[in-house]
Amino acid sequence: MMEHEFSREEMLIGEDGMEKLKESSVMVFGVGGVGSHCIEALGRGGIGRLILVDSDRVALTNINRQSIALHSTLGQYKTQVMKKKLLDINPQIRIATYEVFVLEDNAEQLLEESRPDYVVDAVDTVTAKLTLARLCAERGIPVISCMGTGNKLDPSQFRIGDIYQTSVCPLCRVMRRELKKRNISQLKVLYSEEPPVRTGNAVPGSVSFVPPVAGLMIAGQVIRDILGL
Repeated sequence: MMEHEFSREEMLIGEDGMEKLKESSVMVFGVGGVGSHCIEALGRGGIGRLILVDSDRVALTNINRQSIALHSTLGQYKTQVMKKKLLDINPQIRIATYEVFVLEDNAEQLLEESRPDYVVDAVDTVTAKLTLARLCAERGIPVISCMGTGNKLDPSQFRIGDIYQTSVCPLCRVMRRELKKRNISQLKVLYSEEPPVRTGNAVPGSVSFVPPVAGLMIAGQVIRDILGL
């Protein structure tokens, strides 16, 4: 076998598997602590086309957990930093970026323009999560939505399952109620069974090792789903 960037992965899934990933497109909403690590793993995993959506720029407080956050990237759009990093990993990857905040109207337009094979929701707002869940359900697009990773210290308690089978996570409780109102009967999510740490702050706390684990788990689920594993 000729050596290349994905030689070690090809040993596991074969040439046909690598070709399937190369022909697949994944759209990721949110390039933060979870999203940036998920995107990097998708790129290193051989996904051939990535569509990145995030309106934020790299901030100082991102450095403790985000793949693209460095002192040298402060103030730059997260999507653009991520794109540069991905092209350095795999110069053949196709990347589209959208520096927009996810709203109901533009989310629909972005999905129509991009036509992804899979969607990752790594955004922070409940409204955007519900919008993406509805739009993907209407279009039959596989989607996985990340629930709360803030105020957590034990990444071993992350689980992937259907939203209606979740427990403990406060965000899951809100999502279950709102999805039921919208007659959405299922949604694949990553969630934590760890009770949140109470910090007394409105902004959730975060550590270097929790959001990245969530992002890697989501990337792994996406790749296995695409391969039918």
